[in-house]
Amino acid sequence: MNERIRAREVRLIDKNGENKGVIPTSQALQMAYDEDLDLVLINPNQEPPVAKILNYGKYKYELEKRAKEAKKKQHTVDVKEIKIRYKIDTHDYQVRIKSIEKFIAQGNKVKIVVMLRGREMQHSNLAFDLANKFVKDLENMPVVIEKKPQLEGRNVTLYIAPSNS
Repeated sequence: MNERIRAREVRLIDKNGENKGVIPTSQALQMAYDEDLDLVLINPNQEPPVAKILNYGKYKYELEKRAKEAKKKQHTVDVKEIKIRYKIDTHDYQVRIKSIEKFIAQGNKVKIVVMLRGREMQHSNLAFDLANKFVKDLENMPVVIEKKPQLEGRNVTLYIAPSNS
C-alpha cells in the first residue's frame, strides 16, 4: 500500500475501475494522493503488479464482510458418535436409527460403536451382526459406509457418511 510498493511500474486501475495501463509507481502514487485515496496492490504476483486507487479502509471492510459471509455459508462436518451394547432392545435400536437419520440429514458423519465388556468379547460376532443390521437398515437412506464394521480393542466400530448425490 502507498509508499510500501517496491515495484518500479504498476498496472493502474483508477477509482472508477478503468485501466490506465502501465505507469511508474511514483506517478500512480501522486494520482492517488491527488484524489485523497490510497494506492493498493491488488495482484502483486503479476508482472507488472496490479494496483488500484481506492479508499483502503473501505476496501478492508468489504474484504472482512465477504470473508464473514463465506464463513456463515460454510458447514463443518462433525462426527457424531452413537454408543450401544449388542444386547440393545428393539425400541432403543429404533431410537438410534432415527438419531442417525437426523445426523445424516444435517450433513454429519456418524460413528457407531458397539461396546463389549468383559466376557462379551467372546460374542463379538453378535456385535458384528448388530453393526451389519445398522448397515442393512440404513440402505434406503443416502449414506455411504466409510469404514465397514471393524473390531478396535473392545469395540466394534462402523463409520457412516452422507452421500453427496
